[in-house]
Formats: sequence, C-alpha cells, structure tokens
Amino acid sequence: MTTNWWWIRHGPTHEKSFVGWRDVPADLSDFSRIKRLKKILPKNPIMLSSDLQRATATASAINSHNKTILINPDLREFNFGVWDGMEFEAVSSRDPKLSKDFWETPGDIIAPEGESWNILKNRVSNIVDEYTRNYRGADIIAVAHFGVILTQLQIALGITPYEAISYKIDNLSVTKISIDGEKRLVNGINITP
Repeated sequence: MTTNWWWIRHGPTHEKSFVGWRDVPADLSDFSRIKRLKKILPKNPIMLSSDLQRATATASAINSHNKTILINPDLREFNFGVWDGMEFEAVSSRDPKLSKDFWETPGDIIAPEGESWNILKNRVSNIVDEYTRNYRGADIIAVAHFGVILTQLQIALGITPYEAISYKIDNLSVTKISIDGEKRLVNGINITP
C-alpha cells in the first residue's frame, strides 16, 4: 500500500545567514501563493511539521481542513552548531577547510557543535519510517526544511549527498515521494504553484 509524502518547504525567512535550529519566523504574506499551494495538496492528509516556528506557521497556513498538526522536532533543519546565525563568508573564514568539506563531501563531516548530513538523514529517515508504518496508504503533508527534504530525495533517487545538494527546493514548494514497502518513487521535485 503506497504512502504519499508531500514535502513542503516552509515559507521564506529572508535571512542572509545560516539558519538551522535558530527559531526564526517565516514570511507568509504571499496569500495568493499559499492559496495556490493549498489547491494542489491532498484533501484528507495527515499533517506533520517540524517544531520550528517557520514550519509550524506554514503548516497552519496551508491546513485547509483544520487537521491536527503533528509536531516533531526530528524534522528540524541541519543543526549547524556554531555556524547558525553566521553569514557564509564568516563561516568560510572561521573554518575554511571544514566548511568546504561540509558542502563538497557531505556525509560524515560535522559542523562544529552541530551535525553531519548522515546524522540529519538518519534522524529524518527514522521519522519517515515510523509515520509510513503507522499511516500506511495515507497522504502525509510534512512541512520541513531544505536539508530535510534533500535527505529524502537522496534516498528515493539513490544518489549521493553531494548530488542531492544540487537540487533546488524553493520556499513553499512541494516535493512528492511515494513509498511502497522498500520502493520509493519521486513524483515531483520543487513544484511551485
């Protein structure tokens, strides 16, 4: 029985620095875009969200049928550790080799006091497995973050983390992945209504 995951990246934050576990708000003022997004989403979904306010506010904004929104902190973005809140140039100056390796050879490279790609992927995959098991055959709308969505694309497409990072995931976009047993099928990436 196929379970459909409708991954939504939260609304834009307009931050110009690393934003991982820092709890910054989303700009949800583009009402016409949110209305268009709601029109393409399933009518009777399980609603799931990261616990960060940019995700929970987005989940509330797209929740057409007043479904209970299940909040799960394991759907948070990368934990960038000490890099969170720093601009990219500052990170590169502080940790030139480490920051380069973090993006060019993702996997086990850990941000200072943060986490690696593989830690994030495992954290999110455990939740995906649990909800897929508990809600077999359902449509699950999961409002989450750039890195979270990319880890699931990596698994579904059978690609490397570096290849996954090359995908564009816009704010308020949909990436749909269907799971049936061990099979995963990507039905759309970065769909922007």
